[in-house]
Amino acid sequence: MSDIGTLANTAVAVVGIVVLIVKLRFNPVIALVIGAGYLGLVTGIGVTRTAETISSGFGDIMAEIGLLVAFGVLMGAILRDLGAIERLVRTLLRVFGPERIPYAMSLTIATLLQSVFLDVLLVISAPLARGLAGKLDRYGTARMATALAIGLESGIIFTVPGVGALTLAALLHVPLGKYLLCGLVVVVPTVLIATAITTFFLVRGWWKPESDEESFVEEPADSGPGGGDGVAVQVRTEPKLIVLFGPILISLVLVATGALAKTAKWDDPALTFVSSPVIALLIGLVGTCFVGRHALGQDRVEQAMAKGLKESGPILLLNGVGGSLAAMIKAAGLGAVLGKHFAAGGVAPLIVVWVIAAVLHVAVGSVTISAITSAGLLAPLAPALGLDPVLVALAAGAGSLFMVHLTSNTFWLLQSLLGQSTKGTLKTCSVGVSVASVVAMAPILALSMIL
Repeated sequence: MSDIGTLANTAVAVVGIVVLIVKLRFNPVIALVIGAGYLGLVTGIGVTRTAETISSGFGDIMAEIGLLVAFGVLMGAILRDLGAIERLVRTLLRVFGPERIPYAMSLTIATLLQSVFLDVLLVISAPLARGLAGKLDRYGTARMATALAIGLESGIIFTVPGVGALTLAALLHVPLGKYLLCGLVVVVPTVLIATAITTFFLVRGWWKPESDEESFVEEPADSGPGGGDGVAVQVRTEPKLIVLFGPILISLVLVATGALAKTAKWDDPALTFVSSPVIALLIGLVGTCFVGRHALGQDRVEQAMAKGLKESGPILLLNGVGGSLAAMIKAAGLGAVLGKHFAAGGVAPLIVVWVIAAVLHVAVGSVTISAITSAGLLAPLAPALGLDPVLVALAAGAGSLFMVHLTSNTFWLLQSLLGQSTKGTLKTCSVGVSVASVVAMAPILALSMIL
């Protein structure tokens, strides 16, 4: 097929996926598979190979991230029932004080708490942010809502083991340790600078409490420690915070150490084994289980893990079919086509990656889906341009943050749980996360000069 035909049919497939999700209300899993199937059939891949590519793409991505997602979500489920997040926020308030708490909470959510499923993390942390808002000035709600939105969305994309980060790394074949280190370089300044910029304008007349705030809607009964049964779980013993978060920190340190050892060409079989992402997160999960069993009892740990497994199912399915679409795009030869045209022009490739992901997010309204789709589109482009794939992954992630809006579940949860009007949530969530999307490109472009 001609280059124009490949480009046109890929565009039709992506637009078709958007229409199926947004207009026809198809489940994203079904829409992504239909888009992948269409692309395979019209680009001459053939019926048999199309079906095989869909299956193998799904299997390949599951082989890379399936256990990682499951282990991360299970750790988060146990930490949730231990009340770890509430205790951490109280400690941050005591250490940093009310004025700095928006920055401390946002950065902590974006880095340390990414093992917790996003909606669950939001439901737990929003009441805490709401309580802290009352300790600030008349702009407390605006400041805490902005910090929460930026921390949640940036973390899931840039920080391992956030689901978006795991998926981007897998789709672009980036070693997880490398993504972890580069993601931290991006997420820390992004969260702090974006929160400061947005807050600057909100507290200088843009935020109007009389129209931007509303009465609170009570959070669901499972927002407290213990979750789904609506009954707070009694913690038998209260471990220190370092004990609660120690296992997941050990996991991330192991992964990062493995990446550094690889860079330094230090080959040690024992280190290679324990620093492999699956083994490192398994160590973290086992450690978290021991902490949970000591504090809650074995029965409660089993219940928490059952809830975690239930939560991880939809995530795994969505990421798997994202792998199917990426495999089909690669088989269709889009990488060679884009590489040829990009090389012939003077366009800054990483900016174009950002724009593609941003447009997809505005159309679809889901950070995860737009990141998956844009990464699948752009994965074949990295080798054609000689770019380090981690840069393409990070730029796609940054673009997918642009304009979180009315089709996002996060938007409506932030609106109701923090007592904002829709207009107010557009200011704190939509604008705040969009600022983060733009700000993130500065450290990403800086990294491109090194990698």
